[in-house]
Amino acid sequence: MNWLRTVRAEIRKLTSTRMPLTFLAVLVVIGAATAIAVAFGADMDGSKTFISTAADQQSLMAFAGNALVIAGLFGAIAIAREYGHGTVVLTFLTTPRRTHAVLAQFTAAFVAGGVLGLSGAVVSAGSVAIGLSTTDYGFMVSAAGLLQVLLASTLAGGAGAVLGAGIGALIRNTGGAVTGTIVLLIILPPLAMQMVSGMAPWVPGTLANVVSGVDTTTGTGAAIAAMSIWAFAPAAVGLVAVTRRDVI
Repeated sequence: MNWLRTVRAEIRKLTSTRMPLTFLAVLVVIGAATAIAVAFGADMDGSKTFISTAADQQSLMAFAGNALVIAGLFGAIAIAREYGHGTVVLTFLTTPRRTHAVLAQFTAAFVAGGVLGLSGAVVSAGSVAIGLSTTDYGFMVSAAGLLQVLLASTLAGGAGAVLGAGIGALIRNTGGAVTGTIVLLIILPPLAMQMVSGMAPWVPGTLANVVSGVDTTTGTGAAIAAMSIWAFAPAAVGLVAVTRRDVI
């Protein structure tokens, strides 16, 4: 089967279940919480300085960090459950070259994760705008700043989904894949910052903020490259594991 057709088939497979709707519902809940925070939140002195500048508002709507985690869980579940339910057997029968099949799965996960990240950023930005309408502050983020937030969330979502998909292909168990993704994206980074000097700028959350334009710890290009390494290293390990297995 043509590789692009395999990718399209994998995308259809991802969208043929209720899982994407579940994750979209999570994004709506996060957006509603953001709107409520903007409308009713205040600093210790009762002011609203956390939304008083364009930089503050852009930081509030930056969704890339959340996109990494949410899309990471999406990718982990999407791939691992195929092994759990045995449906991946049909994939490998249709596309006997496992490398092509797995790369198609990862590509579909990247696309789906990117869509999730973009959707989350749109919901987040809209929530901030709606919340601001109830305050004395207007929407201050420039079009360029908003575009950067949207693009960063799209990239982070795709990267997170590939990372999760790699873990799912390696572990092949939904619970284990979810746990592995949480460990790699949430638990390991703060431990690495404590154990390795100078690690703080290179953890996923910081990289997502840099790409979103709300952190200047590193350059944007370096942050994108480092985020890619975080994503593609687990994917490479998962790919090798799948191609070397005698049985599924």
